[in-house]
Amino acid sequence: MHYLAPKEFLDRYAAGGTAKTQKSAGKLLVLSLLAGALIALGCAATNTAVHSMENVGLARTVSGLLFPFGLCMVLVTGAELFTGNSLLVLSLLERSCTLPGLLRNWALVYLGNFLGAFLVAAGCVWFGQLNYSAGGLAVYTVRLAAGKCALPFLSGFGLGIFCNLLVCLGVLLALSAQDAAGRFMGAFIPVCYFVLCGFEHCVANMYYIAAGLLAVRNPQYLQLAQEAGVDLSALTVPNFLLGNLLPVTLGNILGGAGLAALLWYAHLKKD
Repeated sequence: MHYLAPKEFLDRYAAGGTAKTQKSAGKLLVLSLLAGALIALGCAATNTAVHSMENVGLARTVSGLLFPFGLCMVLVTGAELFTGNSLLVLSLLERSCTLPGLLRNWALVYLGNFLGAFLVAAGCVWFGQLNYSAGGLAVYTVRLAAGKCALPFLSGFGLGIFCNLLVCLGVLLALSAQDAAGRFMGAFIPVCYFVLCGFEHCVANMYYIAAGLLAVRNPQYLQLAQEAGVDLSALTVPNFLLGNLLPVTLGNILGGAGLAALLWYAHLKKD
């Protein structure tokens, strides 16, 4: 067959958790920095593609078709993505990793993802990538970041759950395939869904909001955003870290870990 049954790919992921939680700190940081950068590049690509579109449905569709390639690149390169690693709960339940090992992996990978996404955001702002459409891309980037910072805590948490449920399904569907095309398609469809629906992904937001915060430090971009009537009141570092990243991260953890526990109970738990 060209695909694995659920028990087979769940066993494969659970067994791989041992290696993930025992990697050296240096390798985890490098691989997670790479994953953060790849996801951020996907964010930059979608912003560039849709920044001048007035039709929201069309913009979401284009974003949904472009963004998933970031996760595909993460899977192919073996990079470490925090949201996908919430599936390590499978390994924990199968006793192929320890709780301290899991928490160490999450902490290092989260830090590396943040650094990778921030570096891409800084590069896009400082090197003029946001100059598209006479600064229209910068205005769009700032407006998007401000909107995310104004998201209510509960909304960020709930949308984070839905997001990582789909991201982790994408990781597992990719594992079920036996060839490159199948792996790409398995990862692509669930991630496309989350982008279409506007769910919240903590690593993506590390780019989206960081880019907006850095953009308003550029006097030209700030002036353009103000002239466009963008409400900048919510665009602050505390709202970034505590108002958005905190609830979205908690929701992402619950979505991924909850899926892992459900599938473990259904397919791996001994009766």
